[in-house]
Amino acid sequence: MKPPAPSSSRVSFLLKKARVSPILLTFLAFVAFVTILYSQDLRCLFGQFDDSDHPKHNKYQTISPTKKNGGKLPFAIGETEEGCDVFSGRWVRDEVNRPLYEESECPYIQPQLTCQEHGRPDKDYQYWRWQPHGCTLPSFNATLMLETLRGKRMMFVGDSLNRGQYVSMVCLLHRLIPEDAKSMTTNGSLTIFTAKEYNATIEFYWAPFLLESNSDDAIVHRISDRLVRKGSIIKHGKNWKGVDIMVFNTYLWWMTGRTFKILQGSFSDEVKDIAEVSTDDAYRMGMKTMLRWIKRNMDPKKTRVFFASMSPSHAKSIEWGGSPDGNCYNETKLIEDPNYWGSDTRKSIMQVIGEEFRKTRVPITFLNITQLSSHRKDAHTSIYKKQWSPLTPQQLANPVSYADCTHWCLPGLHDTWNELLFAKLFYP
Repeated sequence: MKPPAPSSSRVSFLLKKARVSPILLTFLAFVAFVTILYSQDLRCLFGQFDDSDHPKHNKYQTISPTKKNGGKLPFAIGETEEGCDVFSGRWVRDEVNRPLYEESECPYIQPQLTCQEHGRPDKDYQYWRWQPHGCTLPSFNATLMLETLRGKRMMFVGDSLNRGQYVSMVCLLHRLIPEDAKSMTTNGSLTIFTAKEYNATIEFYWAPFLLESNSDDAIVHRISDRLVRKGSIIKHGKNWKGVDIMVFNTYLWWMTGRTFKILQGSFSDEVKDIAEVSTDDAYRMGMKTMLRWIKRNMDPKKTRVFFASMSPSHAKSIEWGGSPDGNCYNETKLIEDPNYWGSDTRKSIMQVIGEEFRKTRVPITFLNITQLSSHRKDAHTSIYKKQWSPLTPQQLANPVSYADCTHWCLPGLHDTWNELLFAKLFYP
């Protein structure tokens, strides 16, 4: 049975009672407008750090710069397939298309990364290609990259791991340039590869903390008691002005323990004011300072800025089911567990990056190389590199004791990082 229809007086009363004030209507309309206008920004800020542990939905996904009003980002020629996260995928063996160049063909690789020259017996680490889930990673196009860099500057800023990626980029490009039309020079913290016919430079600037520190000497920087000056990015930043494509990294040098020392004043002060804070807070200060510098010095209409997440080490083989006293030495296989995450890569630091990047309006592209690199215990330089000092008989008797499980052989993993950089530069 239908209920009786309300009387006309009853309807009139309900309408009057439900009437919304003009102020509330205006506010609701404004909220709807903002939601539609900035829906992509909101998805970028809140949708990229979900809590799913499924390997196809890595909880530390990419944070990309926003594209307001449908405008193109600088250097973009297309877009990544909808729903494609290029940082979530698997490693596929590919002996046809890998490596992208030979170690002997690139004279710019430092002897600390030339594993074949220093006796590594296998080449298996060179034959792995990164395959994103459900989509395809664009092939690295050296001609397109060089033409894009014509009349421009590209710079990698950070530590030796970023320098490895820098050298990889040079190796990927230099074969297209005649011998008499290219050069590489180093002056203090700055190394410059010049492609003369393109009027282009690819540069590396040594600044392991990005901020001023007592480890800023590009040669002599092995200091155990590390100290960073609060907010002091201007000393290094003056060398970065005018760069068109910037790639930052900083992580490894902050990892000296759970606390870190921050200099409140100047290094020239006779009595230094030093505060000891948690490493997470110190790193957060570094992120805030970097983002402020980008906002003040990089034109988002003409430039692109990237930040690479932490590069994992493999110093404890017990973490992937190996022996308790082992590390990356003699490792030639990949870690197959899709959710593997080593103790050397602090999730709290990744959380700091996520929090600061979510809050900023600075357009910066996050290169999330951590999880995919975590599987590559096979790709480190290990003992196959130039040693800084002669090895002792005790070390020679125990290669695990001097194996380098931080840096990566070239060609190798760094080339994949640059393929991902290429993809996010041209197909954001």
